[in-house]
Amino acid sequence: MPKRLGGKRVIVTQAQDFMGPALCEMFAAEGAHVIPETRDLREPAAAGELVREAGHVDILAANLMQRNRRNPAPLVSDEEWADMFDMMVHPLHRLIRAVLPQMMSRRKGKIVVMGSANGLRGTAPRAAYSAARGAQLTYVKTAGVEAATHNVNINAIAQNWTTNPTSFTPEIVAAADFPERLREVPMGRLAYGWESAALALYLAGDESDFFFGQIFPFAGGWQT
Repeated sequence: MPKRLGGKRVIVTQAQDFMGPALCEMFAAEGAHVIPETRDLREPAAAGELVREAGHVDILAANLMQRNRRNPAPLVSDEEWADMFDMMVHPLHRLIRAVLPQMMSRRKGKIVVMGSANGLRGTAPRAAYSAARGAQLTYVKTAGVEAATHNVNINAIAQNWTTNPTSFTPEIVAAADFPERLREVPMGRLAYGWESAALALYLAGDESDFFFGQIFPFAGGWQT
């Protein structure tokens, strides 16, 4: 049976963090040539260099993460605020700016942004983190509409409560207060990493050709 991404060239950023490992495994299993990128993308030139080195790119999985810091707005320093945007927002624009021209020229390409449901719902005390996540999603909405006229799909997954090596580590899940925290999730459990990766696979594949600038909540009912 043909693989869903057979022969496709896929960049996965921050491949060691957040949803990177699950994405790399899922995409490779479906026949993609995965480029697992681990470089620091805060440097302004890094995104452009990455895309130039990769050459032909069929799919960009923009997996950008900074650890969620639990600070309310009055306690957020300029440094923390800038760090959130330097890690999750500025690289997103630079990556898309670098890869879009080749996709537009072919009138074919998929960009999947691994975002957070914290960008859709106010969750105190996470002012800087939620602001950066919200900026990602708003950017996807606008860039996705712009790219639609060139038949390039840009969409995002707004997830939470999903097993991954950054946000929900075994140590966090084993903490005494975690069962109480999990009560916030109507589904009553964490998602498996492969479940989120499977949605990303759908958005990276040919079945999702009619979606542009869409945000897909993935949080067990925590955000709908």
